[in-house]
Amino acid sequence: MLVNELTDGIEVDQVLLVREVERRQRRDGGDYLRLQLGDRTGAVACMVWEELVEVQELASAGTPVRVRGRYTVHPRFGAQINLRELEAAAPGSYAPEDLLDGPPRGVDQMEDEIRELLATIQEPHLRILLERVFGEDSAMWAGYRVAPAAKYYHQAYRHGLLEHCLGVAQAVSAISATFPGIDRDVAVTGALLHDIGKLEAYTDDPASIDLTDAGRLQGEIALGYYRVRRAIEDIEGFPADLAQAVGHIILSHHGTLEHGSPVVPCTREATLVHMIDNLGGRLGSFDRLEKELAPGRCWSSFDRAIGAGAFFAERRADVSRDGQLPAPAREAA
Repeated sequence: MLVNELTDGIEVDQVLLVREVERRQRRDGGDYLRLQLGDRTGAVACMVWEELVEVQELASAGTPVRVRGRYTVHPRFGAQINLRELEAAAPGSYAPEDLLDGPPRGVDQMEDEIRELLATIQEPHLRILLERVFGEDSAMWAGYRVAPAAKYYHQAYRHGLLEHCLGVAQAVSAISATFPGIDRDVAVTGALLHDIGKLEAYTDDPASIDLTDAGRLQGEIALGYYRVRRAIEDIEGFPADLAQAVGHIILSHHGTLEHGSPVVPCTREATLVHMIDNLGGRLGSFDRLEKELAPGRCWSSFDRAIGAGAFFAERRADVSRDGQLPAPAREAA
């Protein structure tokens, strides 16, 4: 069964991918392990109380493991697997494509859409810059096409960067004409390039996304700015004010100093990209949370990315249409 098909109380005996391993301290002073196990449909927590050293050696992040236990849904802590046994997954006992998350749209479709968007850029220097980044023979495009958008919060999977930046750029393009004074070409270019530092900031292992040394030491904003700056400097006659406008979008797209931007958005284009980028990340978090929900549940647990629990009204409606009362109503009855 897939993770999003598991129901409260069901016995589990299947292969899942270890997404995260965290060693935590118990109230009595001892340690325990919190594993996050998942497949392409979602993830579930699993606590390990004994044989921690052996389990850590077996269940490193990115490793498929065979899990035996009981799936439960705690009213406070959410879905968990009460573990009885954990062992290495035997070769041939699972399909890798069932374990790895991915975008809902095909990569070829997203590539076609990004090339349609590139064709609308009129400013000649920006067209050259984007061709050098997104040209089919470009090394940057090869990385951009497959990179994740994040380690955890949104589009944390292969092709996630392409999905996220395309969505931001399409929204920026659509809304640019709504407000006066926005240079659409600059805004769309900045939207497509704002997260390009993630090519260096994250590892390229789709089973275990993590920060690289460069990502930890320099951060994705600095890495992205200098990557784009170097590309601009190789283009003869690139206007200085245009370079500054694009660079400012990259440097300010997190919006505030406390969120990692060295400067705050000071132009219309940078403000627009930041707002749409933030919106795209927030909505991506809703996608992640819905995948992790147990069947029949319409509220997620508290999530740091959105600052609250997420509510999915359509899931409650689906249960009602099946002839069953929603969970809270059944409990009250």
